[in-house]
Amino acid sequence: MTDGGWEQKRPRAGKAIAWPPRETEATSAVFPLSPWRSFLETISGWMRAEAGPGRLLPWIPIAFGAGIAVYFTAAREPVAAVVVPVAAGACVVAFLARRHALFPILALFAAMLAGFATATLKTVRVAHPVLLAPVGMATLEGFVETHEERERTDRFVLRITKIDARGAPHLERVRLSVRKGTAPAVGQYVALKARLLPPLRPLRPGGYDFARDMYFQGLGASGFVLGAIKLTDAPQQGGLMLRYWTAVQGMRDSVDARIRTVLSGDERAIATALLTGRRDAISAPVNDALFVSGLGHVLSISGYHMAVVAGVVFFAIRALLALSVTLNTRCPIKKWAAAAALVAATFYLLLSGAEVATQRAFAMTALVLIAVMVDRRAITFRTLALAAMLVLLIAPEALVHPSFQMSFAATLALVMLAQNGLPGWFTDNDGALGRFAAWGGRELFVLAAASFVAGLATTPYAAFHFHRIAPYGVIANLVAMPVVSVLVMPAGLLGIVAIPFGLDSLFWHLMDVGIDWMIAVSQWVAALPGAFGRVHAFGVGSLLVISAGIVVLGLLRTPLRWTGAALIGGGIFLAAQATPPDVLIARDAASVAVRGKDGQLRIMPAAKNAFVAREWLAADADARVTTDPSLTQGVSCDATGCVVEGKGGDLVALAHRPEALTDDCARAKIIVTSHAIPSDCPARIFDRDSLRQLGGMALVRTDDGYRMIAGEPQGLDRPWAPAVAVEISGLRRRAGQAATPVDATPAEADRQADD
Repeated sequence: MTDGGWEQKRPRAGKAIAWPPRETEATSAVFPLSPWRSFLETISGWMRAEAGPGRLLPWIPIAFGAGIAVYFTAAREPVAAVVVPVAAGACVVAFLARRHALFPILALFAAMLAGFATATLKTVRVAHPVLLAPVGMATLEGFVETHEERERTDRFVLRITKIDARGAPHLERVRLSVRKGTAPAVGQYVALKARLLPPLRPLRPGGYDFARDMYFQGLGASGFVLGAIKLTDAPQQGGLMLRYWTAVQGMRDSVDARIRTVLSGDERAIATALLTGRRDAISAPVNDALFVSGLGHVLSISGYHMAVVAGVVFFAIRALLALSVTLNTRCPIKKWAAAAALVAATFYLLLSGAEVATQRAFAMTALVLIAVMVDRRAITFRTLALAAMLVLLIAPEALVHPSFQMSFAATLALVMLAQNGLPGWFTDNDGALGRFAAWGGRELFVLAAASFVAGLATTPYAAFHFHRIAPYGVIANLVAMPVVSVLVMPAGLLGIVAIPFGLDSLFWHLMDVGIDWMIAVSQWVAALPGAFGRVHAFGVGSLLVISAGIVVLGLLRTPLRWTGAALIGGGIFLAAQATPPDVLIARDAASVAVRGKDGQLRIMPAAKNAFVAREWLAADADARVTTDPSLTQGVSCDATGCVVEGKGGDLVALAHRPEALTDDCARAKIIVTSHAIPSDCPARIFDRDSLRQLGGMALVRTDDGYRMIAGEPQGLDRPWAPAVAVEISGLRRRAGQAATPVDATPAEADRQADD
């Protein structure tokens, strides 16, 4: 038998053998075991335990997602014909080495390459043209695929069959806004005129890439309708998917129409959002209150909604079947209830529009229900890992979306809570805690703990993407969510079931009561001092460190897991050290923000592009609105341009007309303009062409001048962000468009004798 590397022999009967041997005792006395060696052996033991059987699977989607993340950081589009075979080869090598000691490393590396290849293939599959420059008027014909209501305007997606737009490629789909109440129905064939705009690129360095989202949604441009929309006969059939979307939209419209007969205003909009996923009609004050209070997650159909729908159906069906003694004793009613819940979750997925966030929630719920049907433990890290892999295989672009990050961070925290269990404070039924547990204290404690850990896990992502946190989110969720879970959602489900029987009005009234309570709680919490926690924008590196800490803290089981807490602390420290920019320049050279001597931004001009200004203020943790007079304090403007003094005393100028450049070059340190610059101008110039290539600019003042941070890496050329201009054979042309014909006849003096 082996123990610690020493060979033991069975002693003979009646003869005692001392252990350890005398020579070992002597050696230990002379050379005692060092604390450092003992520490290393302990760490090694923990690492072996973490690498034990069954511990690799949760890390596969982590590596897979890392490969997707690497794909989205590339400046140029990878070549699928090279990437896919390399990834396939790595997977084969890992499979062949499955009994080798290096298998875990090879498997994770292969998963990373597979994620990279999956994202590459998805981009190839959805490839479509993207508009590069605004089009003042385009004549379009096509099918209406989706329709959504918003507070002020409506919006729809048009699948184009015919387009007449000078300088624009043949776009496949565009998203258009219309006056409220004038959007055509899904499935109709329409002809219209519209102004088209390119997909919105990041508004600041490190900002969210809206163009990437639109690309993977199949949208090549956005815009708004000009004039009337004409309904015409379609020259061809719309196809199977259009019939599907028409049927789904019909169901959603029917549900909304029945809700309208009883509810109105925000109550109606929230009820529709909970049941159909259409949440854009909620008024701005109520929407803001919900998000400030930490209840905004209720508006987006996610794992919570799927869990409530599946849970209500599961327990209702199981309770009904249990009324029969025969069924209860002889049949697997639990599995039957899980199957019914899966059908209900599938219907809810279709009714809500099957968006990516809803697909992710459905995948997790379906795996849990299937685990119940096959007698496996439902809530485990393995289930979460399989759900993550399924979502990333279908939609790898979801990885960089805030809803995916927040949803899985929250789910990971909840699974960790379920795996580790809760303190045994409610096990003594004789004492006061026991009586409190019998009254419902255990459920309240579980709800509070779940709300706390889920909110804590999603806080870094809310801070990164939305520059805000909800300090009182636990309070709002603890007070409002029981009502939503017990009253609002079950009433909504029963209302849908009762629609064919004409008995749905009662259930909409019940939803109204619960929604009024939720709105009241959100407004009360939002009015508390310090309820809106604003956060300065920080880099993606800090978020990656925090994410790594959350994963380590959640997946590891030995004391090594506490290195995750150290990583989270390090990421928070890095985020706190982020330096806010002193100058922000928009990509179109039309807006500039300059930090004044009081540390606040001045925007030139503040009212021209309110959307950009709001993003800049939010990223600066600035509570001011775009109409605040202080935004233009110290800004001097006339018809030719604007100028303002920065915190270091440097003048920054925004030149609207060429005649302003003479004075600006003499006085300003930085000039932003869309016009040609005099060659002898000593100022630092940012013109429209350079800004389009760099994706906007942020400047940080240093002792030596300004440190420049480009919005996009130099040479960026991705399908959703084509290079603005390229040089080919001396001809400057826009990417994706035909070059302007140029006379190629060589000059007579340049011709050679053999020409």
